[in-house]
Amino acid sequence: MAELTIPGATHQILKDDYASEWMGIEVLKLDDGHATIRMTLRQEMLNGFGMAHGGMIFAFGDTAFALACNPASPPPGAAGAGADSITVAAGVDINFLKPAYSGQVITAVANRRAHSGRSGLYDIQIYAADPNTAGPHAAAGSPADSSAGAAETDTPGELIAEFRGRSRTISKK
Repeated sequence: MAELTIPGATHQILKDDYASEWMGIEVLKLDDGHATIRMTLRQEMLNGFGMAHGGMIFAFGDTAFALACNPASPPPGAAGAGADSITVAAGVDINFLKPAYSGQVITAVANRRAHSGRSGLYDIQIYAADPNTAGPHAAAGSPADSSAGAAETDTPGELIAEFRGRSRTISKK
């Protein structure tokens, strides 16, 4: 399934997530109400204009949303979300701000903004960067991986989309 780049970390929803596996999604960070993921855009993810297909950007943001909404590993015997229930999208909006292109590394940063009862609100920012300028997530040894100039690389690239998700916790069937 999707590669986890956090040593020893797993997320139950990636176990059978063949879409995330095909997309090449890597999990960089998981916390309660937060997820950071990345992937590299490939040629088969482009539309007829030669830029990332909006559906690919949406699916990528939706994966970050799902990871932030659901606990990575519910405590044994836990009631509520993660035990006998799952959290799914009740509705989403996405605003595409700039195009992204083949070979660019895109990063999604998902954060819970509000949670009450079975409902939640999440914001996901999606960034794009060339492989050698992908900020703190760039490959080791790349120009963006030097400690000099770290202040210049605190962002995972240029903001290309804003995704807002409304979640609802439901019973597992």
